[in-house]
Amino acid sequence: MRKKLIYLVEDDKHIQELIKYNLEANGFEVKIFDSSEAFQQKAWKIPPALFLLDIMLPGMDGLDLCKLIKREAALKKVPLIMLTAKSEEFDKVLGLELGADDYITKPFGVRELIARVKAALRRYDDASEEGTEVLKAGKLTLDLERRELYKDGSLIELTFKEFELLKLLLINKGKVLSREMLLERIWGFDYVGETRTVDVHIRYLRQKIEDNDSSPVYIETVRGIGYRISDKEDR
Repeated sequence: MRKKLIYLVEDDKHIQELIKYNLEANGFEVKIFDSSEAFQQKAWKIPPALFLLDIMLPGMDGLDLCKLIKREAALKKVPLIMLTAKSEEFDKVLGLELGADDYITKPFGVRELIARVKAALRRYDDASEEGTEVLKAGKLTLDLERRELYKDGSLIELTFKEFELLKLLLINKGKVLSREMLLERIWGFDYVGETRTVDVHIRYLRQKIEDNDSSPVYIETVRGIGYRISDKEDR
């Protein structure tokens, strides 16, 4: 079986070696780039299975590189994890808003890194194996096979995480899903105290699917618990 290729964009030599050694020990192939510029010169032709991007890079930083990747049709569905030494909520939220699937704050443990990488890849593989089922709510139609969302017949672009969130909510239409449950199911890791991650994705998902995101009719907030999509008749 061919090893899954991971692109690591990181300028710290010690972190490069640490990540490369441990990922390769777990059966992955790792290609290292020490700057965004080096990445752009060599990495566009062969899409990887996953991106690992440091935020603090020489030249173009990781956030701008993330934005650039997510604009590429062949790359925007590839899972992407941000590496950051910053702990401010702003940096985490901004990375998620730009389309990152996950983030890991330095210093991190090797077991955590491997678990996050495997979880992201597993979610992507599961999504790629979906059947032909179509989920609907009101004017929304979610095509699981094509991984596309339509509203009144018009295509709406979703990030990987936004698609997975909407799918899980639609599958459980009428049920209230807690933020903690959504974190575990969508992100594949127990984020203690990081339910803000879910709120950020829900907010941006609402901006895409609601006629008025300040008065949502599709994704309802259940105060103190989480979110649900109503099982009432179509709106």
